[in-house]
Amino acid sequence: MTDTFTIEPSGPFSLAAAQDFAGGFPAGIGGGSATGTSLILAFPVEGWRDSALVELRQEADDGPISGRIVGTADSGTAQRQAARSVSLDHDGTGWPEVGRRDPVIGGLQAGHRWLRPVCFYSAYEAATSFVIGQRIARRQGARIKATLGERYGDELELDGRSYRAFPRPERLLDVVAIPGLAPEKVRRLHGLAEAAIDGRLDTERLRALPKDEALADLKTLHGVGDFTAEGTLLRGCGVVDELPSDAMTAEAIGEFYGLPSPLDAATWHRITDGWRPYRMWATVLLRVGMERARPGRSYRRDKG
Repeated sequence: MTDTFTIEPSGPFSLAAAQDFAGGFPAGIGGGSATGTSLILAFPVEGWRDSALVELRQEADDGPISGRIVGTADSGTAQRQAARSVSLDHDGTGWPEVGRRDPVIGGLQAGHRWLRPVCFYSAYEAATSFVIGQRIARRQGARIKATLGERYGDELELDGRSYRAFPRPERLLDVVAIPGLAPEKVRRLHGLAEAAIDGRLDTERLRALPKDEALADLKTLHGVGDFTAEGTLLRGCGVVDELPSDAMTAEAIGEFYGLPSPLDAATWHRITDGWRPYRMWATVLLRVGMERARPGRSYRRDKG
């Protein structure tokens, strides 16, 4: 059975820009694959009874998004996850105003086709991805995720092609060993799977909490430190008006605004307050701009 839907973007939106952005990440972010004018997403549906394959298609920038869903009995949740993964679940009508107030952001918006963050499909996929990626190369982490999908993920088919989702939490508990995955990471992944089943990694619940409370909650999970907790909240829950605490954002501000490093607190707040209520969108855009200005350089650093 195939379900269809349509999303009318609020504010400027380019699915092609999302395709370019997703292509730079390991499997599981915005993921699956891009084909022509469509983006294919494969992921476990929250509630964890099954997985979904979602095709998003846009014929022209700012035009409507048409979608097809296969593989799940819960098409409503699958549609919400797909929309959240490309930041279509937020009202973006005020996003251009940020660029009018701040010419640096405005220039990046124009140069990157109004790019919005592309996020993980759920807090569960974010947390597991960050734990897998701790202290290993990004490509190695991507291979491990692909192997987990091939061995334990649901197989989904669309138009004669097969895709694999990341394992649902119940299936992740079946993992005993995977080449390249340390035994301690397997134990951490089992703990995250149990947390997902218990509802402690519910994406909307975490997104609704104050940032400090959500981070504290995440850090009660085994193997989740400051970096993984923040990444899970900001990139797994799709929050729109928070700021990361790492030094890379300050470095990007210094580079694009021609300011000395380190930034003083007053300058930091003056610049980032001008991005409200889209501070996370502006941060991602700034950091992508910095990375693309220097090919081979990445802000995605492996931490715990």
